[in-house]
Amino acid sequence: MRSNLRKMGCSLLVLSMFQCASLKTSSEKDGWENMFNEKDIDNWTTKIHHYETGDNHGDTFRVDKDLIKVRYDNYEGDFNDRYGHLYYNRPYSYFHLSMEYRFVGELHPGAPSFTIKNSGIMFHSQDPRTMPKEQDWPISVEMQFLAGVQEGRSRPTGNMCSPGTDVVYQGKVDPRHCINSTSETYFGDQWVKAELIVLGDSLVTHLINGQEVLQYTKPQIGGGVANRYDPKMKVDGKLLKEGFIALQSEGQPIDFRKIKIRNLKGCTDPKAVNYGKHFIKSNPGVCIYK
Repeated sequence: MRSNLRKMGCSLLVLSMFQCASLKTSSEKDGWENMFNEKDIDNWTTKIHHYETGDNHGDTFRVDKDLIKVRYDNYEGDFNDRYGHLYYNRPYSYFHLSMEYRFVGELHPGAPSFTIKNSGIMFHSQDPRTMPKEQDWPISVEMQFLAGVQEGRSRPTGNMCSPGTDVVYQGKVDPRHCINSTSETYFGDQWVKAELIVLGDSLVTHLINGQEVLQYTKPQIGGGVANRYDPKMKVDGKLLKEGFIALQSEGQPIDFRKIKIRNLKGCTDPKAVNYGKHFIKSNPGVCIYK
C-alpha cells in the first residue's frame, strides 16, 4: 500500500525523480537549520488553553541542557484541559522537519485517559495570536506521537490527527479525526526519530525512524474537534498552503531534541548566490544576485 501511495503522490504532483527521492530520509546536510538552539525558547511562542498567547503557564515548556521538556509539576490542581502548544515563530510551506522525542514520567492527574503516552507536532497551524483565550486546539494538522501502554497491543506512532481540518487519504476526504500509520509500537522512554515532509497544500509524508509510515494529500480547513475559535479563521474547504509548527502538551510529560528543518521552497536559479539544490518549490522573489 505504501508503494502505491508513493506512486499516486508523485504522479499527482508530477514530481521529478529528484523530488520523489526527496521523500526519503536524506543524508544531505544542505539547507538544514536548527529550530532549537539548545539554550532557550526565545524563538518560540506558547499558547495554552485558558491563558493568553505568550503565557507559558506553570513553566510548561522549559529548556534543560539540549532538551525542550514538557512538564506539569508547577500546575495547581488537576489538568483542567490545559492543552498547550509551543509555536516556532516562523511559518513554513514546503519543508522537511526532523526531530526526536521520548515519553517520560506519568500522566498528570485529571488529564484524559487518551492522552497517556500521547503528544505530537502541529503543522500548517493558524498563528497562535489569532487564537482566543478559550480555544482548546489550533486549527492545524497534527503528526501524532504515541507509545505502547500494553504489551501485545498495537499502538502505532506518526499518525495523522486533524483538529479543525481534513485531509485526502486514499483518494477521498477522510472523515476520521485520526488516521493510523503503519509504524511499529514503541514502549518505554526510548528516543524515536520523527520526520515530516510537507509539500504545501499537496503531498504530506510521515516517517518514523527512517521508514515511511503514512502519506496523504490536500490538507484543508474542515471537520471538528477544535472549539471556541474565531469564526473568521475557519473557512471550511480552504486548502492549507502554509502555517506554523508547534510542539504539543496535553498532560503527558515528554522530551524533544534535535529539532531541525530544511526549507524546500527557495531560489532555484543556479545564477543566484542563494541557489539551493534541495529546493523543490521555486520562490524567485528571494533570489539574490551579485
